[in-house]
Amino acid sequence: MALINRIARLFKADFHAVLDQIEEPEQLLKQAIRDMEDELASIEQRIAVCAHDQDALSVRRSELESATADIGAQLDLCFKSKKDELARGLIKRRLEAERLLKRLNSKYATNEAWLDEQRTRLDENQATLEGLRQKAELFSKRTSTRAEGDSEFDDIAWMAREMIVGDDEIEIEYLREKSLRSAS
Repeated sequence: MALINRIARLFKADFHAVLDQIEEPEQLLKQAIRDMEDELASIEQRIAVCAHDQDALSVRRSELESATADIGAQLDLCFKSKKDELARGLIKRRLEAERLLKRLNSKYATNEAWLDEQRTRLDENQATLEGLRQKAELFSKRTSTRAEGDSEFDDIAWMAREMIVGDDEIEIEYLREKSLRSAS
């Protein structure tokens, strides 16, 4: 069972290595930037629509508050004139306006909370996009530097080659250390 797991892990690792070779990191990064820009545009559009709705709700709320105040003045006049039926109709309109106003206030508060959340999300996504753009710029500079130097190896491979120590270097250093120690 352990042998089968190890073989499966080996095949999986080889498969992932092949996929890593096929993928082009620069293209993937550019696509991630495009996707993030599309997402930001979508969020900005939703925020604009909701902000427009907020403005409309605010105007409607002001109209209802004004209408409710007018109904109050009309009720005073109805009671002075002893027009009870007309007063009942006005009371009905005022109650309806107050209920609608309550719903509008609730909708306004809900929209305001959603707008705050979306604006925060937009700020976070803009920061992420800026980070992706910086990575793309660094990656672009790194690949152009390699192209200018005509080196087929990356920095890590170059450092690995420089760190290899030959047997004769070890032997020479051994003899030098031995002679220093025997002289003292």
